[in-house]
Amino acid sequence: MVISDARQPDNPIVLANQAFFQLTGYPADEVIGRNCRFLQGPGTSQTAVAELRHAVAAGLDANVEILNYRKDGSPFWNQLHISPIEDDDGQVAYYFASQIDVTEYRRVQGLEASEHRLLMEVDHRAKNVLAIVDSIVRLSRADDPAVYAASVQQRVRALAQAHGLLAHHAWRPVELREVIDTQAKRYLHANITLGGPSVAVAADVVQPFSLVISELLDNAVAHGSLSKANNGALSIHWGSARETGGFHLTWEEQGAELQPVERFKGFGTIMVDALIEKQLGGHVGRNWAPGGLAVDIDVPGKRGQTGRHF
Repeated sequence: MVISDARQPDNPIVLANQAFFQLTGYPADEVIGRNCRFLQGPGTSQTAVAELRHAVAAGLDANVEILNYRKDGSPFWNQLHISPIEDDDGQVAYYFASQIDVTEYRRVQGLEASEHRLLMEVDHRAKNVLAIVDSIVRLSRADDPAVYAASVQQRVRALAQAHGLLAHHAWRPVELREVIDTQAKRYLHANITLGGPSVAVAADVVQPFSLVISELLDNAVAHGSLSKANNGALSIHWGSARETGGFHLTWEEQGAELQPVERFKGFGTIMVDALIEKQLGGHVGRNWAPGGLAVDIDVPGKRGQTGRHF
């Protein structure tokens, strides 16, 4: 606590207790006779200072949380209360001021707020993944229990790999090549070529698009150009789409005898279409030619974002 003399110019401190000296690090001879503003520093809010100045000028009480500085330059948050003391004539003679160091309290508050934001983000991410898992479980073919279990397991594994990739990058945008590589690495001996510029994919796009790549790869290995019967090749190329702020990917299979989607639309095809068109707001086009398949995928950028992060 301190007491300043309102009758002297600039309200100098005339009394301070030992707790004030310990809090600020200043000895008595560097405190007495000075205005309390010597505790202010580069981070002190001028709004808080103006509020105190107004209260003193008007002879009012004030409660302000203000950033002050000790003699050694270290900052602390000061819960400051000032109150005028009047003389027998009703004139303000002194100002009483009490200081409470609330630095630790503010730190705990900040941690609690950060923890709350983190929990909300974890909840959001978990719900997104569980929504995809729910679709996988409901829509996978269940004619054969063993086949059903294997198909669900493979799709959930693809999601888990994408989740691990995002965790590695601290849930920041990931290069499109790395997203594809993560799913394609289980087919190390397949004839797959990749090519395209540096394109960053936003975190909330990585998991659904990873599942798209996984479905296309599994279909190519089971029925398409990468199957043992066809022994063909797969080419994946991409580029950024400046007009939409998103990206375009071309999937080309050579040396495959494939059934057009109009004759047989399996769950993999349904899932790819739903993920690209409904969840990501993009477009999928397929073209069956003799001995091959071409798939064109467009994924637009997220609204409100610019550049090559989508």
